[in-house]
Amino acid sequence: MESQNQINYNRIAEAIEYIQSNFKSQPNLDEVAEKVHVSPAHFQKLFTEWAGTSPKKFLQFISVEHAKKILKEEKASLFDTAFETGLSSTSRLHDLFVNIEGMTPAEYKNGGRNLEINYSFAESPFGNILVASTQKGICSMSFEDHEETAIQNLIAKFPNASFHRKLDLVQQNALFIFQNDWSKLSEIKLHLKGTDFQLKVWESLLKIPIGKLSTYGMLAEKIGNPNAYRAVGTAIGNNPVAFLIPCHRVIQSSGQIGGYKWGNTRKTAIIGWESAKTNSLL
Repeated sequence: MESQNQINYNRIAEAIEYIQSNFKSQPNLDEVAEKVHVSPAHFQKLFTEWAGTSPKKFLQFISVEHAKKILKEEKASLFDTAFETGLSSTSRLHDLFVNIEGMTPAEYKNGGRNLEINYSFAESPFGNILVASTQKGICSMSFEDHEETAIQNLIAKFPNASFHRKLDLVQQNALFIFQNDWSKLSEIKLHLKGTDFQLKVWESLLKIPIGKLSTYGMLAEKIGNPNAYRAVGTAIGNNPVAFLIPCHRVIQSSGQIGGYKWGNTRKTAIIGWESAKTNSLL
């Protein structure tokens, strides 16, 4: 049975898809509300509560022109903006508090043998997620619609590990990221299975400030390998930790959203949501 949070997100996602598909005709509030089968007043309230801004303003945040503007602003110094020190005294950038530790060669090769992995399901503004952790940190976090399939996919990543359905403190701290107040957020530890190159790319993703965007080519330049943009794209596609490692902030150089492991509509929703949050703090 779907939770109210999931139902609300599904409506928002449907609205975003409709707005994007009919952007040229500039659908009004009544038209979009009818599409998602709620009254205009309720849709306005629902959308504003979810995004923190109106549907009209949100549309601006997810437009190609807005993305191009951000990319142009950040091209010269993407990772050196004032945003990296925090948006305000009470709301800190979560990326600064995420620390990656790669698994040992033995852990990498033996499929997680001797690893004890706890996992649980939780709600987020962008649908249900599966979060899993070892003693050292979060090892997987993914948006999932079906629990059984999600568990099977997790086990496939670590076929020799021991699994326990349990919400632990490591997971709880990571899930605080979806709260509006980040001032009490402790450092989040990640314990990831990846090659040296993948870990390097994922660490670079952490340096893209919330509300900002990058491209595959810009990331390749940042890690000192400008011709490796295709390999960078592959590493981004293999990111095992949704949202915390913000691969959703990487788009095409044209300003188009591009692909996303957990769905393009969800990627669009996250980009718009983050833009709305940062603009509300400026």
